[in-house]
Amino acid sequence: MVGTRLVGTLRGGRRRAALLAAGALVLGTAPAAAVAGPAPAAGPLPTAAQTLGADKPSPQVLRAMQRDLRLTAAQARDRLVNEAEAGARVGLLRHALGERFAGAWVSGATSDRLTVATTRVGDEAAIRAQGAETAVVTTSLSDLGAVKKKLDATAARTRSIALDAPVWYVDVRANRVVVQGVSRAAGDAFVEAAGVDAARVTVQVVKDRPRTLADVVGGDPYYIDDSARCSVGFSVTKEEQQGFATAGHCGDPGAKTAGADRTDQGTFQASVFPGKDMAWVAVNSDWTATPRIRGEADALVDVSGSVQAVVGASVCRSGSTTGWHCGTIQEENVTVRYSEGTVDGLTRTTVCAEPGDSGGPYASGAQAQGTTSGGSGDCASGGTTFFQPVNPVLKEFGLTLKTAGSESGTPGPQDDAAVDTWAEGRVYAPGATVTYGAERYRCLQSHQARGAWLPGGTPALWQRL
Repeated sequence: MVGTRLVGTLRGGRRRAALLAAGALVLGTAPAAAVAGPAPAAGPLPTAAQTLGADKPSPQVLRAMQRDLRLTAAQARDRLVNEAEAGARVGLLRHALGERFAGAWVSGATSDRLTVATTRVGDEAAIRAQGAETAVVTTSLSDLGAVKKKLDATAARTRSIALDAPVWYVDVRANRVVVQGVSRAAGDAFVEAAGVDAARVTVQVVKDRPRTLADVVGGDPYYIDDSARCSVGFSVTKEEQQGFATAGHCGDPGAKTAGADRTDQGTFQASVFPGKDMAWVAVNSDWTATPRIRGEADALVDVSGSVQAVVGASVCRSGSTTGWHCGTIQEENVTVRYSEGTVDGLTRTTVCAEPGDSGGPYASGAQAQGTTSGGSGDCASGGTTFFQPVNPVLKEFGLTLKTAGSESGTPGPQDDAAVDTWAEGRVYAPGATVTYGAERYRCLQSHQARGAWLPGGTPALWQRL
């Protein structure tokens, strides 16, 4: 069952500028009470697009989106604004619906259609009030997640069963768990071994197996122990130490790295693969971490945060093998079986990649999303890629993302139960609650806290309770 789409009537730059100037949302106006919080001393609260920097995208992002997503410049700009605003609305509705929440996604050339799924017809009015369409489905996101967890456990316990079923994930648009197998029999055998309800699972037959992408030069390349090459992901700091995040399959702790010029660069401090695909490298004093990633024609693109994008949103990837390419986010929390082992918690995209792009960065607008893990296909015929989300990397290793326009802070304690007061540098997940000043706030979107993103001044990220 689908509700009414709420979209402004203005078009192009004038529409976008008018809505941003008014502090409204391109997808419609959210109820003021839902996002209320203490306002900054001067001026109105920023919109989600302004908080995330989506209102001022870099030319490199816009050009790649126009090429790969076949958009006009105005459509690319509107898409980034809509996707930023959609994330804030999804955060509000996720908490309002509770266990009835069944996922959300954006669609349309400019992502002007936000759909939120629920298991109860009576939720339609609340969803429409946030400018979203309603999909009433049979299974909640938490129940689908429980099915996927059983598949994860079976793969970890019995390697041979899942070997010919290399990918599985929750497809929120179909309200199903999808298992991809090299044959129907392989997929069915995996589902049966897991003991899950087959009525909630779709088996797809696929030709290609995902592979890691580490054997040729990637985007701002680095060399590992003079034998392999990967791509720098995002610059990070840990206290006073500078470095970068990258793929775990690129190197083990203690492995030495050299930069693109073959001079000494740093050392792998921590690495997890398989299971996850995350690592970070500490660099020596000859190297300086910057809040930039390499875009088209070697132009630099600034990164201003790590707010997680919604399913269906645009995303761009950097790598020296294939350059700068864009696509869309297809699913989150995907499990992939590589020949080296199973990796959980990846994000699946339509962005192409080839060997050598491993470890390189993905960004939605100015927001860091993750680092290249692997995929299938290529950039000549098209393909599928998977990235390791960046926020779990920052949390796992106690890192601070280097961002434009602010100094890197020291991460707060990352144990969710350890800190009740908001702290700069801490990674927050949707639903986390904090105290800031005399008020309580609930997190709407996964992100690493920045000094410029105080809870009382960022209704896109925090809801006052």
